[in-house]
Amino acid sequence: MATGPEGTAETRRGRRERERERERSRSRTTYRRRPFLERHRGTLLAGLALVAVVLAGGFVVVQANSKAYACSTQTVPAPAATPLPDGSPGPLGQIQPDMGRNHILSPENQRYAACPPASGPHYAGLDGPIQARYYGPDDATLPQGWIHNLEHGGLVILYSCDKGACDAATQQSLQDLFNSFPDSPQCKLPKGTIGPVITRFEEMKAPIAGLLWGRVLFQDKLDTAQLLEYFRTQAELHNPEPQAGCPSRQPTPAPLPSVSPGASSSPASSPSAPPSASPVAGEPSPGPS
Repeated sequence: MATGPEGTAETRRGRRERERERERSRSRTTYRRRPFLERHRGTLLAGLALVAVVLAGGFVVVQANSKAYACSTQTVPAPAATPLPDGSPGPLGQIQPDMGRNHILSPENQRYAACPPASGPHYAGLDGPIQARYYGPDDATLPQGWIHNLEHGGLVILYSCDKGACDAATQQSLQDLFNSFPDSPQCKLPKGTIGPVITRFEEMKAPIAGLLWGRVLFQDKLDTAQLLEYFRTQAELHNPEPQAGCPSRQPTPAPLPSVSPGASSSPASSPSAPPSASPVAGEPSPGPS
């Protein structure tokens, strides 16, 4: 067997293996002595990236499913006709305290003191008034949009699927009601100008609600004849902004009682301010209108 100054070839191989093992041992010892964050930096960064992706996805889902409005209370249905001081039946619908009429910017959220809101801060411009038509159960509308329709004298008819108003017969009757809707009683506006808006709304204590500015008519079951009578006798009397060119309204309504809009981001304007004729298009934003 060949030998050299450092021993046999086998001895030299053994020595090299021992040196490699000592080097590996020193590397492991050095790695263990490094700080935890330094040793696991790659794994931690990958985990943080995964958490960020999950949180971002969750935020998008929550935002997509969160409502752009809230209700402090829900108006309790009263008799169909507001009683007069002497106790006799009065006009159809019950008065809801005025929640103001300031303009807010879309997509600003809004809390209403009472729902369904028959007044209150609302969007202007492209987001309000909304198109007057029948909206199906899967169509999305916001009070901030259709309250602007109320402000100009439109009728808004709300229905609740949760309370049973999305059956085929009721939905067909609502569509038929829109298709045969008459001109407005004071301004003689044809359907589709500013009303009616027929849309789904769940934050109310009845299956059906007919809204005019400051006034709500609740129904346990759709009664189109009563809604038409409500519109004929009460429409365009209380809204603070009649359509341009609308003749003077008779009788002149007394100011509605006012209520704080709760957590509203905009203060309520005075309900006793005199109405001003203004077209829907080209209104200033935001600010009382």
